[in-house]
Amino acid sequence: MVTLILCLMILIDFCDPYTGNREEGLHVVRCAFECPCQTLTAHTPAQVKPLLDAVESLAKQGLWCVGYVRYEAARAFDVAMVTHQAEGPLAWFGVFRQALPWPDAVVTDETHLAWRSTLTRHEFDTQLKRIHQAIAAGVAYQVNYTAPLIGDLSGHALHLFERMQRAQSGGYAAFIDTGDEQVLSVSPELFFDWRDGQILTRPMKGTAPRGVTPSDDHMQATGLVQSPKERAENVMIVDLLRNDLSRIALPHSVQVPRLFYVQTLPTLLQMVSDVSASTRPDTTLADVFKALFPCGSVTGAPKVQAMRLIKTLEPKPRGVYCGAIGVVRPGGHATFNVAIRTVILRNQAALCGIGSGITADATADAEWHEWQHKRVFLDRASQSFNLLETLRLQGGVYHHLVAHLARMAGAAVHFGYPYDASRIHLALQELAATVDQAQQAKPDKHADRSQPVWRVRLQLDASGTPLAHADRLKHALTPVQLALATTPFVASHSEFTRYKTTHRAHYEAFAPANPAVFDTLLYNQRGELTECTRGNIAVLLDGQWLTPALHCGLLAGVGRAHFIGLGKIKEAKITLADLPRVQALALMNSLRGWVQATVQIEK
Repeated sequence: MVTLILCLMILIDFCDPYTGNREEGLHVVRCAFECPCQTLTAHTPAQVKPLLDAVESLAKQGLWCVGYVRYEAARAFDVAMVTHQAEGPLAWFGVFRQALPWPDAVVTDETHLAWRSTLTRHEFDTQLKRIHQAIAAGVAYQVNYTAPLIGDLSGHALHLFERMQRAQSGGYAAFIDTGDEQVLSVSPELFFDWRDGQILTRPMKGTAPRGVTPSDDHMQATGLVQSPKERAENVMIVDLLRNDLSRIALPHSVQVPRLFYVQTLPTLLQMVSDVSASTRPDTTLADVFKALFPCGSVTGAPKVQAMRLIKTLEPKPRGVYCGAIGVVRPGGHATFNVAIRTVILRNQAALCGIGSGITADATADAEWHEWQHKRVFLDRASQSFNLLETLRLQGGVYHHLVAHLARMAGAAVHFGYPYDASRIHLALQELAATVDQAQQAKPDKHADRSQPVWRVRLQLDASGTPLAHADRLKHALTPVQLALATTPFVASHSEFTRYKTTHRAHYEAFAPANPAVFDTLLYNQRGELTECTRGNIAVLLDGQWLTPALHCGLLAGVGRAHFIGLGKIKEAKITLADLPRVQALALMNSLRGWVQATVQIEK
């Protein structure tokens, strides 16, 4: 169906699949589209192929075509690929005469979205047992199982998309407003790039969380590539894509130029492989979709049998999620993503699917944790937060200033926040002058000979604007009393633990209720001590001062780094079982320095 429409907004930000760069170039698409001259929609399977033929024809006439194909459109290409009934058009494309420049960013703190899972852990375990039973019975050897997260958006869809891009940069991002719904995708996965008779696919299978340090990242990536389970999962889909491509390829042209290489994303490491081919001269865009859609990475293998299982396991249609979003440029060059990491909005109601490929050796614990890692980008994008540093100001001097600003700069790179050192230095200079004027105007008659200490909170918002505020520091009586947490600190490896921000709900949940207790001593799910909510810790064990290693999951404190540099403490793994042997304990941070502490352990 062809519809004339007044004005819609579409943004496409696709990297070059051959180089991955974002430099200005022939094959990088980063542009906006407004007011399509027409829109094409397919509501039935019979309408999908004619729509794709129309898209290809219009592109060859010099027009831009941008849109999506829903997962449920699979029936248009093979009636054996069963799905639920679609809730919306099977395919939608806007047609445009020209591409517009990418719009300026609009940073806002008003957008918020709280996500709720539709699947309990018990239900998840039950479904994995069903999948394992089907695999054992020979029905399939991999099934991609998914479930949606739901939420209600407070704010503007474009602002959420901007945050999603900061949280999951690179890849194949798209914002499509059809009027009835908004599609926000920051997919890192290429479905296919087809130009000049050459086609490239890049299935993504194999996931690991980012490490705490670059060396941890390297270790995680090495483990991912060497994992028999992850390699088997990847090669199953590579074989499936080789078979799919052979349907449209010239004889002997299907190749696997790269196998098992790791892409580093802001929150994840993903293992991908390249499968390419030369297409036959008479191949059409509809033929490409018929051969490849849906991508095997979001179905499993064999594709038809896996999709039948998916329909019995998942109670509702997937929609655009696990379908494809893409652009067909003037001349016919087509690039589509696999629509993962994709949010669908209808009247502010939000939906985002999360899933993974289940094989015979997949475990419920590992897959559940993989799902949690995959949603990290979403949790980051769905809330506003500032980068944070807490500094000690005394006598007009900021202690460890270089180290604090280096840490903030690293966090700015990680979260995609603009960082202007000159603006930050100016804000701190102005604050120090204000504090000095206040002290001169109202001296503290009870102060001793030493200069008063000020607690400075330096923040950097998403627009790169620094904010600085100072309060007089109230010294705590030493030794301070700590309480041992009663449950593990499950956020020990969160990016909001590795980097200091104003998002501190995971710490605030462990704030002591007893006013006599200064702070809470945390430990991870392996029973390894990590830190307190307001500083790092050191323990005296067997005559040596030790501090938990970063890989245990904690903030790399500036005070901690200072004392390591002095040789006063060394990194080590310290467990709950070591606590009875602890000879002394200290809380440390850049603000208070080294503070003697004791810990209360409930029996």
